[in-house]
Amino acid sequence: MLITVTTTHRPATDLGYLLVKHPDRVHSFEMPTGTAYVVYPEAGTDRCTAALLLDIDPLALAGGRGRRGGSRKGGSGRGGNPTPDGFTLGQYVNDRAYAASSLLSSALSTVFRSALRGSSKDRPELAATPIPLELRVPALRCRGGAELAGRLFAPLGWTVTATPIPLDPTHPDWGDSRYVDLTLTGTLRLADALNHLYVLLPVLDDAKHYWVAPDEIDKLLRAGAGWLAEHPERGLIIRRYLAHRRALAGAALARLAEERLVDEPGDLDTVVEKPDGGADEEAGLPATVDRQPLAALRRAAVLEALDRSGATRVLDLGCGGGALLTELVRNRRYTEIVGTDVSSRTLAIAERRLRLDRLPPRQRERIKLWQSALTYRDDRLRGYDAAVLMEVVEHLDPPRLPALEAAVFGHARPETVVVTTPNVEYNVRYPGLAAGALRHSDHRFEWTRAEFADWAGAVGASYGYAVTISGVGADDPEVGSPTQLALFTRTAPGTTQQPTGAGHTLPGADTAARRDDTTDGSGADGDEGGTR
Repeated sequence: MLITVTTTHRPATDLGYLLVKHPDRVHSFEMPTGTAYVVYPEAGTDRCTAALLLDIDPLALAGGRGRRGGSRKGGSGRGGNPTPDGFTLGQYVNDRAYAASSLLSSALSTVFRSALRGSSKDRPELAATPIPLELRVPALRCRGGAELAGRLFAPLGWTVTATPIPLDPTHPDWGDSRYVDLTLTGTLRLADALNHLYVLLPVLDDAKHYWVAPDEIDKLLRAGAGWLAEHPERGLIIRRYLAHRRALAGAALARLAEERLVDEPGDLDTVVEKPDGGADEEAGLPATVDRQPLAALRRAAVLEALDRSGATRVLDLGCGGGALLTELVRNRRYTEIVGTDVSSRTLAIAERRLRLDRLPPRQRERIKLWQSALTYRDDRLRGYDAAVLMEVVEHLDPPRLPALEAAVFGHARPETVVVTTPNVEYNVRYPGLAAGALRHSDHRFEWTRAEFADWAGAVGASYGYAVTISGVGADDPEVGSPTQLALFTRTAPGTTQQPTGAGHTLPGADTAARRDDTTDGSGADGDEGGTR
């Protein structure tokens, strides 16, 4: 079985540094089921290709003593059968030596361990930078066909070409086999690309060659950090990766929910936007619908607003689990990125999601995580180009909004402030949401478009900011877009007069968060409380 990784980054031979495999050599690695080889069919300045070839030992695969003299790690059923077709001679007559599967994923994790972590001693900056990539798996068993391959990889930023392989080219009337020739092209970090393959190859194959134990949850969440939580097919991915073991799949989903990397009960960010502007529940969408989670659309709108502002030093206020921070870190234009939250536990989750312990020193220095409450003035937040309040204000009780306004617009006073919040008028488009109900159990309120415009206009007038309001998501002619975005641009220099009694000086992060740090981070002092 084979997989190739190609880049046109210049010089393309830097791929060797990222994979920690010299292009001029043949590299071999003994595996429990055979031998893995890494070779470079081409290695030039303009284009470089690395190929991972796994040569399967049939005796080792069948459970006998293979070339390493050991027995395979195995089990029975979907959770541990290397021959998922399950017939008596399946351990001897099968496709495992020829088609990509969890065997190849295991080889990836062994052979490209440093690259999967995103670490490179020789090219640390390049390891953290998206580069043009092409991945090819010429023979992949795909339960669900080419269409499923597109649904799994396209939301991750790949252009997907999945060509069904005919059963017999000389007999086209026999139709296609269950295999596809998969090619992925895109501009991503190499670590992200390899982690996508590591998780999704066995998902598409829908079988594993070893027994699936509880520690597989840790492997899945580690490899899926930054993308699995918001993938529109995450339920299918988790079930198949964990070999349809209900207890493990339930535990994995609970872990994601606990870390606030997926939507909490009652949150409607998983609703996806249809091309015709309507909305539907994720579980009820036909496979042909172009899935665009609202959370992803919202982050894209915020990033576009920041890009237009020219900001390089950015605050993510109420950063939650770090979804927006992850996007900001990938853009090298941002020289300083600060995430704040009232909950220390939430900040620890963001730190894990960002993999700060694995970043090279120069990248790590760009990122700061601070405990801070948004209803208190914090001198550390002054002097930044831009601040983001993404799905934050609706988690505060209305009487506390003036304190937030004074702390952010009056005291911190960044050049640009981006605020997003739900449009309550759009709630009628959500099936199953009761009349008058809010989208999230922790929302204290949700504004109409007129109410949001009035609030934004009043804040801009009080603190010297011009305001532009737009929608995020499909624009319904009757009720508008599901999310509202206000872009505040500072027009008056210095600090303007603040309303009497608005805001309080933050005596220290520990004091500010003392009450809320005992909760799950969904308190009203600026923590976002829901999925970003």
